[in-house]
Parts: sequence; C-alpha cells; structure tokens
Amino acid sequence: MSHFSTVKTELRQLEPLVKALEDMGYAPDQAERPVRGYRGQTVTADLAIAVQDGGDIGFRWNSASESYELVTDLDLWKQQIPVERFLSKLTQRYALNTVLAATAKEGFQVAEQTQTEDGSIELVVTRWDA
Repeated sequence: MSHFSTVKTELRQLEPLVKALEDMGYAPDQAERPVRGYRGQTVTADLAIAVQDGGDIGFRWNSASESYELVTDLDLWKQQIPVERFLSKLTQRYALNTVLAATAKEGFQVAEQTQTEDGSIELVVTRWDA
C-alpha cells in the first residue's frame, strides 16, 4: 500500500522555486491542485508537476515553518534520480536563482558562471559605480 510523503525543505520563495523547477526541465502548475498518488488518492498542493503515470510531484506552503514542503507518493517516484538527489539539485538551482535575483536588484551583472566538475556553480558578478 502506498501513501503520500512530506519532505521538509528550506525553500521559502515561490518565484525562485518555479524557476528552479523550470531550469530542471519541469513545467510546474502554479494553481492549487490535487497531486495524484496510489490508486487515485490525492492531496492538495500549491504548486504541482503532473507525472504521466501518476505519482505527481507537489509543493505546498507550510505556514508553521514558513517554507514549501515536497509532497509526493514516494512508492510511485519515477524520476531518473532518487528524491534526495532531486531535492539537492532543486535546492542548488533555487539558491542560484535567489542569488541572481538579489544581485540583479542591487545592480550587479553576471560576468561569469561556471559549473565545476563536482557540480558546484561558481559566479562572478560585477557592478560599475559612477
């Protein structure tokens, strides 16, 4: 028997979360909608990715922790990578998008962005002051 699992995250802003999912090749639906699981069971999420064979991926706001939590049926997880690696990559893209938005707001421009062999991302940002 399958059931939904909830995984806590530190993802607190919707915009960088949506952008991170898009960067990873997903098309998230930002409307409140049911996330499908085993035998048609559903749970409501604030952001969802429909998966063709069920086992959708959802994110819902947890007001107690002030963050989005992942909600999915782990028994139906059919992604190419395990859920832990998925969250690791998502968190990295989320952090990158958060930094890029903050630096752009402060007038910085990305001069260089490289991904190292270990998967980390290095940024060089510059700003010209008059």
